[in-house]
Amino acid sequence: MTETHFKVVLITGGAGFIGSNFIRLFLERHRDVDVVNLDKLTYAGNLESLRDVESNPRYHFYRGDISDESFVSRLFHEWHFDAVINFAAESHVDRSILGPAAFIDTNVRGTMTLLEVAREFGVGRYLQVSTDEVYGSLGPSGKFTETTHISPNSPYSASKASADMLVRAWWKTFGMETLITRCSNNFGPYQFPEKFIPLMIANALQDKKLPIYGDGMNVRDWIYVEDHCEAIEAVLYKGKTGEVYNIGGGNEVANIEMAKLILSKLGKPDSLLEYVKDRPGHDRRYAMDSSKIETELGWKPRRSFADGIELTVNWYLSNEEWWKRIITGEYQSYYKLQYEQR
Repeated sequence: MTETHFKVVLITGGAGFIGSNFIRLFLERHRDVDVVNLDKLTYAGNLESLRDVESNPRYHFYRGDISDESFVSRLFHEWHFDAVINFAAESHVDRSILGPAAFIDTNVRGTMTLLEVAREFGVGRYLQVSTDEVYGSLGPSGKFTETTHISPNSPYSASKASADMLVRAWWKTFGMETLITRCSNNFGPYQFPEKFIPLMIANALQDKKLPIYGDGMNVRDWIYVEDHCEAIEAVLYKGKTGEVYNIGGGNEVANIEMAKLILSKLGKPDSLLEYVKDRPGHDRRYAMDSSKIETELGWKPRRSFADGIELTVNWYLSNEEWWKRIITGEYQSYYKLQYEQR
């Protein structure tokens, strides 16, 4: 399969966890490509995660909202993008239960805005970064495939499923070169401390209780973030237009077992575990069948689960200042003020 070549790529939501890891990897691997990062800098957007690439002449940051059609159009007019990768999303399930409107605004309306502007400017490829949560919940056996019926169970997953359907429609109706990736749970460096694994690590290091929903037996398929980024790169360059690609790590772990593993690695007692009231509509089990991307594009995760957890725990141990300042909001306040004063 012949690979596509790009000169300028727009990455939306690049100050987030997966987006920032992808930008770092992409700049390193593609030395002839300019990367434009568009991010609203909401609570989970943190430019500190990209400090090491700020001076790279091929990296360009713009603070803005993907739902703002006028702003997005000006950016497309200025840069003439060859490809768009949409990481931008409200992504925390609990927040979607408390306030669904923001998820509809960003995940649905924002996606539609990007699609329309990308179509207007004739962008070559549009890649939507989605989630396994659009499929709903599995029983004790089986895995999600790309043909599994979409059945979202939270406002977050419903908004992501809606965005996926828009992407499909723009391919079928307008002939846009669109692609969709759906990935299992990510972990690794620079993840917002509200998410499960960094929350468990941060709480354990501070001798705080580790909250576990329900009976703790909800199962997730975990993948190290750099493996996910490499999969997205493979889909961007070699994926077949209009296709969906599942991305999984093949590491099914119950939440309670993950929490216990983290406590063990940090030398902390299981007495820090605290069972709390279950989340409404909490999906029981996710598991991804990644055979399509493995067979068609030659991608496989390179890191074992054990190695990924070791790298992750050690990173948070070595970057305590980073996550503590994230928790207090110091970084967000600093960077938002910077861009408000420009």
